[in-house]
Amino acid sequence: MSRFVALLGQRLRRDWVQLVLWTVGTALLAYLSFVGVAESYATAQDRTSLLAAALANPVILLFRGLPSGAGEGAFMVFLIFPWLAILAAFMSTFLAVRHTRMDEEAGRTELVAATPAGRLLPVGATAVEGLIANAVLAALVALAFAGVGLPLEGALLAGAAAAGAGIVFLGVGLVAAQLMRASRGANSLAVWVTVGTFVLAGIGNAVGTPSDDLTHMESSWLAWLSPFGWAENTRAFDENVWWPVLVCLGVGLGLAWTALALASVRDIGESFIAERSGRAVAPASLSSSTGLVWRITRGAVQGWAVGGLITGILATTLASLVQEVGADNPSVEQILAQIAGGGDIEQATVTVFFTMLGILAACCAVQIVCRARQEEAHGTAEPVLATPVARIRWLADYLLIALVGIVLVIAAAIGGAALGIAGQGGTWELMPDVLVTGGGQAVAASVFLVLTALIFVVAPRLTIALGWTLVLVGMMLGLLGPLFGFPDWLTHLSPVAVAPKVEGDVVDIAGLWWLVLATGAGAALSLGLMRRRELAPAG
Repeated sequence: MSRFVALLGQRLRRDWVQLVLWTVGTALLAYLSFVGVAESYATAQDRTSLLAAALANPVILLFRGLPSGAGEGAFMVFLIFPWLAILAAFMSTFLAVRHTRMDEEAGRTELVAATPAGRLLPVGATAVEGLIANAVLAALVALAFAGVGLPLEGALLAGAAAAGAGIVFLGVGLVAAQLMRASRGANSLAVWVTVGTFVLAGIGNAVGTPSDDLTHMESSWLAWLSPFGWAENTRAFDENVWWPVLVCLGVGLGLAWTALALASVRDIGESFIAERSGRAVAPASLSSSTGLVWRITRGAVQGWAVGGLITGILATTLASLVQEVGADNPSVEQILAQIAGGGDIEQATVTVFFTMLGILAACCAVQIVCRARQEEAHGTAEPVLATPVARIRWLADYLLIALVGIVLVIAAAIGGAALGIAGQGGTWELMPDVLVTGGGQAVAASVFLVLTALIFVVAPRLTIALGWTLVLVGMMLGLLGPLFGFPDWLTHLSPVAVAPKVEGDVVDIAGLWWLVLATGAGAALSLGLMRRRELAPAG
């Protein structure tokens, strides 16, 4: 027991800063969202109108929760709960991989296994740490909701449901760490499972059955294939159904037990899914550090580019559909105008989707900078820097490839938008909007790139946690801030909110110069500081 407590304490000491950021940030999001919604949708009529618009337009339900009534608490959960759950999921998967596969890569697992603690105790300690982190998150989210005057049972259920989703994905991360050979592969697998099930729950809600009064939605069977769908069907502040939380807890613990079973039958350093064998002869591109960075990050770039392609296709394919729906329901146009900031309904649809695209491009860039941190922590950056490659050149290569990744994601989306227009046999009037908005979001994504690079140089051990936190905060403020009624100054802190866009026949480029200035200054400062920084191993 003392060995287990020692391992658990070691994990909590390493992670306490990151866990505070994740848990307090999630609860703060819940609180700020309620404040904004209470101001923007103060009456039951306002809330009923928005719910009717959401039920009439499946696109809105892809990125919102399950409609469960026009009550203040139920409406709040409809708007914000999926994002609270996905924050809990990301916190849990990163924690699981960090203390299993990443520790194994760094050699720490082998050292622990050589002691009486054995091989399985670290996995168990990681699982318990994840349970504690999610319990704290549940308590803080419940406190945030209860603190603004919402009913206590609903507040407790909302917090427990968000944590329940996090516990499921804690199990997903633990299993992914056993299946994949490298931490980057385990993180990628866990993230794609998280994003895929998030979208699956949205689709399951969108194709569900609405109530006659257009305030409730009965999920289709697709939503029940996703942990997010289980959590949303708790219907906090409405029916207050607790058993889906028990399902989440049971599945999460079952996955953790599976991870323990898998760990017991494999050798340290091995995996169940082998990495692809390398070529016998290295290509000429690997003769440069730039080519090496491209080789180890191109898979991530390709994955995000596929996401960009799909986003572009949806942007123009659904624009005409949304216009038809908006003609019968003015609330749809009002919602899109709130998020997009203006323009007609087709322009607003393109702006909303391309704002999400800016977040995808930022994710691509942040993942590449995080890969630089992983290379440093694992010791594989040191052999490269032992050659004539200078520190500045090494970091500049990652910044360059990340910028290339941003451009490829945006280009794929623009191509997808063109395919969407061509597939419908429509006019090409939306293409200028696509080009302007896409170019603006490329600049916005570059700001996230240089900010993460600055974190990497100044506080390398916080690179992964703070880099992804910046993206999530930027998404919440830029995409959801207008809908929640956040003040303009707060919403405009997100680069994606101030990126150039088209409003009618006018191109709004007010924020372009600030974004360009921030990108240039951030890149120069990070490269300048890198000259004096020593390598920082994993801590």
